[in-house]
Amino acid sequence: MSFKYDKENLFKEFDVAKQKDIKLSKLETLEQKENDVYKNRIQFLKEHIELKKTNPSYYSDVDINFDNLLSTYLTTNPRETFYQKVFGKSYAEVRADSEPQSVND
Repeated sequence: MSFKYDKENLFKEFDVAKQKDIKLSKLETLEQKENDVYKNRIQFLKEHIELKKTNPSYYSDVDINFDNLLSTYLTTNPRETFYQKVFGKSYAEVRADSEPQSVND
């Protein structure tokens, strides 16, 4: 039986890279640290792009576009770019939309 990635182990690997990036940040809050340094997450994506080229069968059980993720992480503000791509709104706009407007929300 050959090796195959599933979303669960990719998410675990990605989280390890994210935690390394958080440790590199000098900012105060966890939210700030998560959105400050992306070095390890970028490296994670680059490695999977290369591995997928040489061993596509490893990824036959997952549908992840590493190239799109990498292009997002290479922007000045990846979180903002992600929200614009997915929701067509800024992060602040999406947060504001999700805030309850009344007791009934």
